Amino acid sequence: MADERSEDKVSKMIDAARLYYELNQNQEEIARKLGVSRPTISRFLQQAKEEGYVQIKIVHPGENNGALAVRLETKFGLKRAVIVSVPHYEDGVVKKYIGEAAAHYLYDTVKNGDIIAATWGTTLYQVALHLKDKPVRDVKVVQLNGGVSHSETNTYAYEVVHLFGKAFHTMPYFIPLPALVDHKIVKQTIEKDRHIRNILELGKQSNIAVVTVGAPSEDSVLIRANYFTEEELDIIRAKGAGDICSRYIDTTGAICSEELDQRTIGISLDELKQKEQSILVAGGAKKVDGIFGALSGGYANVLITDQFTARYLLERET
Repeated sequence: MADERSEDKVSKMIDAARLYYELNQNQEEIARKLGVSRPTISRFLQQAKEEGYVQIKIVHPGENNGALAVRLETKFGLKRAVIVSVPHYEDGVVKKYIGEAAAHYLYDTVKNGDIIAATWGTTLYQVALHLKDKPVRDVKVVQLNGGVSHSETNTYAYEVVHLFGKAFHTMPYFIPLPALVDHKIVKQTIEKDRHIRNILELGKQSNIAVVTVGAPSEDSVLIRANYFTEEELDIIRAKGAGDICSRYIDTTGAICSEELDQRTIGISLDELKQKEQSILVAGGAKKVDGIFGALSGGYANVLITDQFTARYLLERET
């Protein structure tokens, strides 16, 4: 009985949304037609947006994201650039919009037999949340680099790979290890383990890699995960434009610290360059330097970003 009432409410909500948005009827008219109060119609319309039954897309007539994309593709030698219009240049808003765009791109791109490797963090979590179910066959999903935190900070490593696997109908492969270990010899020993070696090898074999960049700031998930000493943080702040797959680079794409790089578990940046599609999903004022470094280093051949970041990248020379 409760289910019937719930279904009736959803049905009325969708009817109200159609009458309001598609037939341009006002709330008073809709209330009379559906036999409910006008405040109820107002609540229906708000709930329909919140629950995704109604999705509103705003297109600014003065913006030409296609032209921005072509210029970025030319400047950085990209296979593809996808530029998303965001209403506010605020980190949370940017992540949601570009995450959704990346999810759409993957839905259109992924095909039977692909091996998809993904890194982690709040941007990739937004991608994962927006992925639509695609019934492909023989797809594999694997974690690209270690993501176990040494603090209470959630890296979203498990959630990202789990949701990717769910969307593409496959059991994912996890790397149940931190991004960095204390000594190079520890990393070398860990990577000799047969199971870990097989997962890392699968990441190398992947033809699609989905990555982001992190800014070297206090709100960085990688920094908050408590991997670094104060001395290491000083190096990162002095030289780092951002990190990609937990490896810090400068604005030219060069590794900031060979010592840190040799302690990082996961795919190398040289291996990232070899991918059929290395998809960089990143945007926001704090990440412009890191994105510029990643593109300058040739670590991505597909970029998904917002219109503000796109313009900053086009204006930058070094």
